[in-house]
Amino acid sequence: MGQGRATVAASGVAAEDRALRYLQKQGLRLVERNWHCRGGELDLVMREGVYWVFVEVRLRTSSRFGSALQSIDGRKCARLVHAASLYLSEKHIDAPCRFDAVVFEGEADPLWIKDIIA
Repeated sequence: MGQGRATVAASGVAAEDRALRYLQKQGLRLVERNWHCRGGELDLVMREGVYWVFVEVRLRTSSRFGSALQSIDGRKCARLVHAASLYLSEKHIDAPCRFDAVVFEGEADPLWIKDIIA
């Protein structure tokens, strides 16, 4: 892995760490982190009451290629739904769920957006 990619990966891990701490302060409980499957990944799998919450974490240090929120496009949402469906099936979970995002723009505080997929 090139040095540039290593730096990007490290900043992504740091953003996930920040998002996790933020959501835990809001009362959510971590179940799993960086769950991978064929065709997708779930950054954070959390619980909030009866809800299973699948959290996508996005960081943008520059708006050159659009905002962090804009980077969660239709294709990404489809991959999230696919991964979450496999996760729920594999774990034999039949419970309400939702998809949230925690986005970071530079050094700004996190922005938590609930129900990013209607």
